[in-house]
Amino acid sequence: MSPAAQDTALSPFLAAASGKRIAHTPVWFMRQAGRSLPEYRAIRGEGSILDAIKQPRLAADITLQPVTRYGVDAAVLYSDIVVPAHAVGFGIDVAPGTGPVAEQPFRVHADLQRLREFEPETDTPYVLETVRMLASELKVPLLAFAGAPFTVGSYLVEGKPSRDHLITKQMMTTEPQLWHDLMQRLAQHAIASLRSQLDAGASAYQLFDSWAGNLTQDQYRDAVLPHSAHVISELKNSHPHAPSIHFGVGCDHLLELMHSAGSTVIGLDWRTSISDARMRLGKDTIVQGNLDPSLVQSDVKTALAGADAVLADNANHPGHIFNLGHGVTPGVNPDVLAAVVQHVHERTNS
Repeated sequence: MSPAAQDTALSPFLAAASGKRIAHTPVWFMRQAGRSLPEYRAIRGEGSILDAIKQPRLAADITLQPVTRYGVDAAVLYSDIVVPAHAVGFGIDVAPGTGPVAEQPFRVHADLQRLREFEPETDTPYVLETVRMLASELKVPLLAFAGAPFTVGSYLVEGKPSRDHLITKQMMTTEPQLWHDLMQRLAQHAIASLRSQLDAGASAYQLFDSWAGNLTQDQYRDAVLPHSAHVISELKNSHPHAPSIHFGVGCDHLLELMHSAGSTVIGLDWRTSISDARMRLGKDTIVQGNLDPSLVQSDVKTALAGADAVLADNANHPGHIFNLGHGVTPGVNPDVLAAVVQHVHERTNS
C-alpha cells in the first residue's frame, strides 16, 4: 500500500461513504478549488480553464489550495467535464464568463467522427500527471470526476449553456438512435476518464449530471438513466472499492431514478431534505449535501445556522458527507467556508 493510500484508508470521507463515522462528518465543497479564493486568482492566469488544466503543477496546486485553506476532508481534481470532448478534437472550449461553447454543435451522425473514443493516456496525459502528483502529496482522499453523458451531451448539442435544452430534447424525441449513439460515446468518455483517474491514485469519484433536472421522469428514464447507470456499473466492476457520488441540480422528481443508477452516495441539492431522501430511498441511504449555497454568501452566523439545520436534518446518521447543495460561487468569502468546515467538524466530533 502506498503512503497516500495508508493516509486515506481511514479518512472520515471514505468512512462516511461506506456508512460509517470514525471521527467527524466529512466536508468538501463542489467548486471548492478556485473562483472565490484570492490565492487561486493569483496563480490562475488568463484564458480558458482548459489551458490551466493542461499544466499539471498548476492544476495540482489549485487542487491543493482549498485543502490548505479550509481543512476539507477531500480534494476534488481541478478539471472540467468537457476535458475529454475537448481532448479528442470535437471543438469545444470553456469561454470565461460563459461556459462550454462549441462553434459547430453536434447535430448529425457524421459529428460522431469529431467525437472519437477517448484514450486518456494519449489524449490527456497531463491530467494523469496531475492526479499522480496529488496522490503523492495529499493527506486526504482525491475525488476524480466526470460529467454524466446527458449534461456533457447537452453542451455539445446546444453549442453553449442553455436554460431550456430545447435542441437537446428535440434530438432525444425525434432522433432517438442518434441520441443514444451520442450517449454511448460520452459514456465511454466518462468511463475511460474516471478509470484512468482512479488508476492514477484518486480514491473516489463524482458523476455530475448538473442539468438532468430539466428532464421529465420519462425522458430521464428512457434516454438518460441507462447511460449513467452503465458508467457507474463499469466503474464498480473495475474499481469496486472506490465510492461513487451521483449528483444533479433540481432533481427531486428524479431522485428514485437517479438512485437506481447504483452509486454509493446520492448527492442532494438544497431543495431536497436529507430526511425526505432517506424516507424515499431507504433509511441506510448515504447522502451528500446540502447547505443552500446562498447561505454562505452571507455572514458566518447565517452560514452556521444553515449548517446546523443540515446536521439536524441528517439526525446523526453516519452516512453523511457535508457539502453545499451546488457549487461555491465566486463572491463567497473564504472565511465563511472555513468557519463552516470547522463548525461541522466540532459539532460532529465523535
